[in-house]
Amino acid sequence: MAIPGHAVYVPPRDDGNLIPGRPRGPYVRASWFRSTGQEGVVNHPESARNRWGHLASVGAGASLALIILGGVVRITGSGMGCGDDWPLCNGELIPPLDLPTMIEYGHRLVALAVSVIVVLLALRAARASRSEGRGIDISVTGTWARLRRLSVLAVVLLVVQILLGAITVWLELPPASVILHLGTAMALLATLTIAASEALGPRRALVKDRASAIGLSSAVFAFVVVTAGGLVANMDAGYACLGFPACNGSWMPAGGNPLIHIHWGHRILAYLLVAWCLVLPFVMARARPGDPASRRVALLAMVVAVVQLAVGAAMVLSMLSGGLRVAHVGLGAVVFLVLVRLAWVARHPAARFPT
Repeated sequence: MAIPGHAVYVPPRDDGNLIPGRPRGPYVRASWFRSTGQEGVVNHPESARNRWGHLASVGAGASLALIILGGVVRITGSGMGCGDDWPLCNGELIPPLDLPTMIEYGHRLVALAVSVIVVLLALRAARASRSEGRGIDISVTGTWARLRRLSVLAVVLLVVQILLGAITVWLELPPASVILHLGTAMALLATLTIAASEALGPRRALVKDRASAIGLSSAVFAFVVVTAGGLVANMDAGYACLGFPACNGSWMPAGGNPLIHIHWGHRILAYLLVAWCLVLPFVMARARPGDPASRRVALLAMVVAVVQLAVGAAMVLSMLSGGLRVAHVGLGAVVFLVLVRLAWVARHPAARFPT
């Protein structure tokens, strides 16, 4: 029985007109929510959810900037710009700012901004979900219950990220903690990207098919490639594998230097990711015919991956130019972000398509 003033789940309805030009059939519009009982009573209007989604988008953008700034810190050797102090910087809340200190301190300020955004998202979603009503189908996107779960995950990742950042500083930048720090930052970026997609998009039902599996596996693969690149940078393996596209003039570089194999392993993974992104639009079109949204995101992933490959080649041929290294870090994170978006769009299409 419906509770007056509370949102209830409206089952999907086949109106036969969801896809222009297609015959009537099993095409189900993503489910919507409506208020029941008193006319005009809506506990959480779309404007509140949209504001939450816009804040999540800002958080995702700030997380992307944080990853790029982390690359700048690493490339410029500014990781100890605040000494081994944390959360203070050289023993002060606002330290004297030489260039290394300014870079590291700026990185910490952006991390603080991300922290504030994540906490605000969690508080708002927790409060809204309590009055959303029972019987909500959490397989449908955009419910406050789903947004609350995503914000709780973001808070957990944030806490882990903060602890890893502190440990990294206290232990004076050991490679293992730096890579974990990067991986957690990437996971937080993915979480905030999904949260923004959930809140700002139309209500969509969960679909598990080949296309959704392809999207998810693509995002996971990009995560592995980006973290492997972080390992190359933090192990100072950038100069171990010169030349492009081969490594030291060979497609099977030899030598006892493990840094060569670390660098070459990252390159092989990157080549495979670019090759996959080149065919991804066609794979998605075949896996789910008639879904233009997934194809558009896949095409964007293809373009960004090709640009990233070009920047990576220029970086190697320029003997690791600092500016190109920063661009390489940023574009790698963008490739991952776009593939996360693809994974979400493929798993939550605007309509269900025949498979």
